[in-house]
Amino acid sequence: MPRQFSRARLRSTAAVFTTMSALAATSLGTGHSAADPGSAEPCALARTDAHHSEGLDTWNAAYPRPARALDAVLVFLSFPDAHPLTTPQELAADHFPATTRFFERASYGRFTLRPHPLRNWVQMPKPSTAYDIQRDWSATHRAAYLRDALTAADPQVDFSRYDVVYFVADPDAPGVDSDATKVVNLTAPLRADGADLHRVVTVFERHPPDRLVLAHETGHVFDLPDLYHRPVDGKGDWDTHVGDWDLMGSQFGLAPDLFGWHKWKLGWLDQRQVRCVQDAGPARLTLEPLAAGPGVAVAGAAGAPAFGLGRGTKLAVVRTGRDSVLAFEARGPVGNDANACRQGVLVYRVRGEAQSGGGPIEVIDAHPRTEACWETSVYPPLADAPISAGESFTVPGDGVRVEVEGRTASGAWTVKITVGR
Repeated sequence: MPRQFSRARLRSTAAVFTTMSALAATSLGTGHSAADPGSAEPCALARTDAHHSEGLDTWNAAYPRPARALDAVLVFLSFPDAHPLTTPQELAADHFPATTRFFERASYGRFTLRPHPLRNWVQMPKPSTAYDIQRDWSATHRAAYLRDALTAADPQVDFSRYDVVYFVADPDAPGVDSDATKVVNLTAPLRADGADLHRVVTVFERHPPDRLVLAHETGHVFDLPDLYHRPVDGKGDWDTHVGDWDLMGSQFGLAPDLFGWHKWKLGWLDQRQVRCVQDAGPARLTLEPLAAGPGVAVAGAAGAPAFGLGRGTKLAVVRTGRDSVLAFEARGPVGNDANACRQGVLVYRVRGEAQSGGGPIEVIDAHPRTEACWETSVYPPLADAPISAGESFTVPGDGVRVEVEGRTASGAWTVKITVGR
């Protein structure tokens, strides 16, 4: 869609505050075994009962973990009050293979989302207008929609075969509201083919849809939170927390690859790729570009492309409190971040007890007096947030100093982090 359209709508895609009932996280494991100095474990925040908690010491088993190939079914729903102007094949192509490619790049090839689209329309029993579809959908109408969709599709779909379910509505039906696309979490799961469906992605997108919208919603299926700020009155900027820097903040972002913290949570970063900086005094480390994996070209210090990055340190973390850390990662125009406005070392704060939509991650702007990429950024004040080579920055309020000393020939960033005590 045209860029100006997406900015005007101020859509950050969403599953925010509209679930039938937020599925509470399971009980926590709070104990830690002894960790080697510099290991990642002391910086792993404990998972809390916050919806989509950013704690990652344990995995919430209520959600599928994308550490293997997962299968997704796309069910295309038509209504008696409209004749579809598109085909299921056209709507499937709106989202795949783009969604699969995003996750394959983000996971360094460790996760594949395999789509299984139906080839025909499944007709709902009621007109589209009967369900009162809208962003802040009533639980009664939402439940009726899901119940009817499951009943209509069940003769054609063995739901027990799939890890992810997408109900895709005819985008041209009169009662369909594209702003209502979201993940619905169910306290009482729907039952079909001997399987419990704990959540369903309801897709009401226009054709063509918003960019990467299905990848954003699928992130919720994997227990990732909304990172945008939703103004109380619906007015104002939605992207003040993380700007362009994570898909869960905005699917329109210039650098939408998932934060290193999220990749650690999902199991895509090994413990050895995360460095926990604990001691007072300077710690020197080399950060590989977050989006770079094996076989991905990265411009090195001399500007020539280098290959083979992917197994070194991707994320550095400083513990700042019982429930908070600072995270450091190298971002630039590579992979999912190919359109990044600026490159360098990005700093952000993570809070494990913050709810989805309540600012669980906040990017810290190393250049608070400047902005960048006004024509394309979702939030220009944070578009130039990273610390560039040769620059230094002290994180306000935490006394942690970061110096980006330079870049290696392979394209990695050499960094010095000093933790004051």
